[in-house]
Amino acid sequence: MSEVMTIALSKGKLLEPTLTLFEQAGFGGYLIEDDDRRLIWEHPRNGHRLLIVRPSDVPAYVEYGAADVGVVGKDVLLEQNPDVYEPVDLGLGRCKLVVAKPKGQTSYQRLSSKLRVATKYPNMTERYFNQQGLPVEIIKLYGSIELAPLVGLADRIVDLVSTGKTLKANNLEEEDIIAWSTARLIVNRASLKMKHDVINRLIARVKKCVGKKTTKAVPA
Repeated sequence: MSEVMTIALSKGKLLEPTLTLFEQAGFGGYLIEDDDRRLIWEHPRNGHRLLIVRPSDVPAYVEYGAADVGVVGKDVLLEQNPDVYEPVDLGLGRCKLVVAKPKGQTSYQRLSSKLRVATKYPNMTERYFNQQGLPVEIIKLYGSIELAPLVGLADRIVDLVSTGKTLKANNLEEEDIIAWSTARLIVNRASLKMKHDVINRLIARVKKCVGKKTTKAVPA
């Protein structure tokens, strides 16, 4: 099997900081503009190539072997539960998955009727409310989740929050935190055996770069 390593990276906010981290780890060499439509970036001299895909698709590319490794948010992994190896928390793109409601609305613990919850994360949402012992009707949406309570489509939303500005702008407030999320390096299990050396080199270098960013000096 060829030792060229295929890396699946998430489009969007994670792409630029991930490319920077990989450059620091010695797996760079890519200049990708925001408006570039290419999906495959070859770097055969350095023995690797990139696939630029939607975040929700990264686990599938890695799990089924189209990519050897990938970078994706923990929120996606918790939602999809793919069969992949997850060796490194990159610490990038920190955010939280929250339950949010219109400001001033009654807490869900006090509601007797079945809740309607709009979300991109139906599996995590269902698990959370089951643990709370609350019956819910889940409405799967793909964008503009904050709109749902404003027009009466849902009582609550479950969505990712970074700064909280979007919630505030739409007169919503956090009710509970379901999970915290940061970007993770994931690896195809077969690739880890077949391309052991090159993948473990990537893991070690990335861990070293992440460690430099997170380790604080200890006073003598």
